[in-house]
Amino acid sequence: MKVAIILGSDSDIKIAEKSIEILKLLGLEYEINIISAHRTPEKAREFALTAREKNFGVIIAIAGKAAALSGVLAAHTRLPVIGVPVSSQDLGGMDALLSTVQMPPGVPVACVAIDGGANAAWLAARILAVNDNDLALRLETEAQNMALKVEQKNNDIREKYNQ
Repeated sequence: MKVAIILGSDSDIKIAEKSIEILKLLGLEYEINIISAHRTPEKAREFALTAREKNFGVIIAIAGKAAALSGVLAAHTRLPVIGVPVSSQDLGGMDALLSTVQMPPGVPVACVAIDGGANAAWLAARILAVNDNDLALRLETEAQNMALKVEQKNNDIREKYNQ
C-alpha cells in the first residue's frame, strides 16, 4: 500500500520533505499532490473517494491556517487521515492545530505536532505495519537504531563531562 501526501499549498513542501525522508527510509511508496480544500474542493473530494482503489492505505494532509484539508479528506474516505498543522507567522500554527484536532464525531483525523511531517510518516508506517510484517520489522530495526544513537550520545557526553 502507498501513502498519499496531500499539501494544501506548495508553501508546505518543506514539511512534506520530512515525511518523504522517513517514507523512503522505510521503503514505502508514496505519492504527493497539491490539493486545496478551499480552492479545489471537488478535487479534494474526488481524491478521497478514490484513494482506496488507487492502493493508498493512509493519507497525510499537510495544511496551515484554517487547515480544513485533513477534515475534508476524512469526510470523504474511511482511510486513516493524519493531519499535519503548519506553522504560520500569524498565530504560530495554533490556528492550524486547532482546526486539525477539532473534528466532529465520526470524522476522525489523527494529528501530529505543528510542522510534524516526520512523525506523520512514522505514524503512517505504524498504521500500515498492522497488516505488513516486513514493514513492522523495518520499524523495529529503526527503533533499535534510534536507541543505539541515544546510547552513543550518552556515552560521548559522559566521557566528556563526568570526572
